Amino acid sequence: MKPTFKEQLMRYLAGNFSCQDVANLVTDYLEGALSPKQRIRFQMHLGLCFACRNFLKQMKYTVVTLNQLPTDPVPPLIKAELLRRFKSWKAE
Repeated sequence: MKPTFKEQLMRYLAGNFSCQDVANLVTDYLEGALSPKQRIRFQMHLGLCFACRNFLKQMKYTVVTLNQLPTDPVPPLIKAELLRRFKSWKAE
């Protein structure tokens, strides 16, 4: 399928970075693992694309939330009870 004019313009203005490229590289961006050229192109795309800025914000929130989880494993009795409740919740 041929890209729309808007998609073509976005690609040109954002250093030929697509939304899919941003999605594929977001983890590397957050970890500081992009080359300087990739980082600049990534940030150029973010400057022009609300959807990708929103996606990055969601990913940052996810990382912060996951880092707050306890590192201890869930005790077997609690795990069994949670699984039982999830199974019965779907049936309700």
